[in-house]
Amino acid sequence: MRRRVLVVDDEDDFLATYERLLRRQGYDVVTATSRAAGLAALAGEPPHLVISDLRLPDGDGLDVVRAACGAREPVPVIVVTGYPSDETRRAALAAGATTFLAKPFAAAVLLAAIGSIVDGRGRGRRDRADS
Repeated sequence: MRRRVLVVDDEDDFLATYERLLRRQGYDVVTATSRAAGLAALAGEPPHLVISDLRLPDGDGLDVVRAACGAREPVPVIVVTGYPSDETRRAALAAGATTFLAKPFAAAVLLAAIGSIVDGRGRGRRDRADS
């Protein structure tokens, strides 16, 4: 069974990059370009992992984090943002995010974070503020 990743980001270039990178690694990828679409995707077939931006056109990406982490079977979340700060990092981790990444980041950093989660090493909260 292939692992399914939900990517929530409103920037088309980032979505295309995530999709290409994750598909090469053998993941099934579902994308959403808004908070509402991300929440709707979570309400359907649950993914194995969520990658979510914090700033979305219709609201806060932390709502996606809370929904994923608060599900009957919690889903690990990697939060990404182009506007990193200590406050946003703390808020993301408090909402349940496993990992926090500042845009832009190297593909290897994202793949390492995903590998850590998929391999079970990232079940506890991890903080990667790569800025």
